[in-house]
Amino acid sequence: MSVGAQPAAWNGRIRPALERSPVRVALVVGGWLALLLIAAALGAVLDHSAPPAAAVVAGGPLLVLAVALVVLRYDLAVAAGVLLLAVVLVEPAPSDALFGLVIVVAIATGRVHARRVPRTAVGLVALFIVLNLLSGMDVINWSTAARFLFITIYLGVLSIWLAAYVDSPARSRRVVRAYLAAAVFSAVAASAALFIHFPGSSALIGDGQRAKGLFKDPNVFGPFLVPITLILLEELLSPRLLRLRRSLMLASFIALVLGIVFSYSRAAWLDFAIALIVLVTLVVLRRPDRGAMSLVLVIAVSGLAIAGAVLGTGSLGFLEERAKLQSYDTSRFAAQSYGVTVGLDHPLGIGPGQFDVVSRVSSHSLYVRTLSEQGALGLATIIALIVATMAFAALNVLRGTDTFGISAAALMAAWCGLVANSFFVDTLHWRHLWLVAALIWAGAARARADQSASASLRSLR
Repeated sequence: MSVGAQPAAWNGRIRPALERSPVRVALVVGGWLALLLIAAALGAVLDHSAPPAAAVVAGGPLLVLAVALVVLRYDLAVAAGVLLLAVVLVEPAPSDALFGLVIVVAIATGRVHARRVPRTAVGLVALFIVLNLLSGMDVINWSTAARFLFITIYLGVLSIWLAAYVDSPARSRRVVRAYLAAAVFSAVAASAALFIHFPGSSALIGDGQRAKGLFKDPNVFGPFLVPITLILLEELLSPRLLRLRRSLMLASFIALVLGIVFSYSRAAWLDFAIALIVLVTLVVLRRPDRGAMSLVLVIAVSGLAIAGAVLGTGSLGFLEERAKLQSYDTSRFAAQSYGVTVGLDHPLGIGPGQFDVVSRVSSHSLYVRTLSEQGALGLATIIALIVATMAFAALNVLRGTDTFGISAAALMAAWCGLVANSFFVDTLHWRHLWLVAALIWAGAARARADQSASASLRSLR
């Protein structure tokens, strides 16, 4: 390449978009950076602490590098954002900053095709955001409400953008590989931290004896591993996307399941159990002979390896203890009962993030939080979004339409697990919840495009 020459992607796609509207790009990116700084400052105020001086000094160059990455290597920036989904120690999280830049640059350069996304999903997400805004009339703590609302809006926009972004096998593979790398690394590091002391190992452990990775809570870390575990299991049975050796995929599968087990999260175990049952059922119905035998073999080998790891590390006793009813469960159920009462007393809800203001114990339920904070209409909207996404997932399975290589059965199973998990954990701000939803919507968009193409061909004949 000669001096001054630019990559083909720059000349073919990015340069024309920037030349058409350089001021628009600068304004959008600058506005997003300002919004991020406001959110970070708000977080510091809420935590009653100032950001470390080192973070302030490093923040400027990092933002410049992030903008350069997004503008010059758009798809690579997306992969980096997916990798960062494994880091949610604070909110907004690092992935939020990078994905935010990706989205605004995509909007500024005309690379968002939201019309691909099912209108039902877009409409319900938009309605839920509107209801969040309306519920602000009864807000008690405005700083908490602002930060919580900001994250809710961002995740809704992220899900729609991601559903539009995944429009080819290459992009699908990029997202799944990044998710797999992040999940396997997190699972291995967090599981090892329970038994081996190394620099930073304590940061990967929560509640003394539970793997949590770089999440705030083991109850988020465990479920984060579930969707990619199911996708990987389907890939083991029918390789078509990752292009990895089976031995490496099997080792990764075992590492992920161990991470779920060592999170010692009952909700994560429930999530994985329900999802696995759904996936096994779908695989058996689809391929009753070879598919069922392969699946049983993979699960049996993995089960033996996991049982050996649990016994070898002396974790069986703690595992049995965690499987029982815990003393704090009573307070959780009481908080949920209180949340239902609050929701019934406030038709429009008490506002975003306000349940944690009025209750000493978190809601531990997506449905209770939504009812209390956005009222009955908000609960109906989130249930409608869940049911619609489930319907899209089921149609994808029935039509045999995957999301550009991502198994429709794995995505439906993952969604079933997340829906069940949401009864016992507040999942509204789980990035991987919106990720799975977006991948299901992308599959539905592909099915619609295929049907339109078939109809066009028939009309030509």
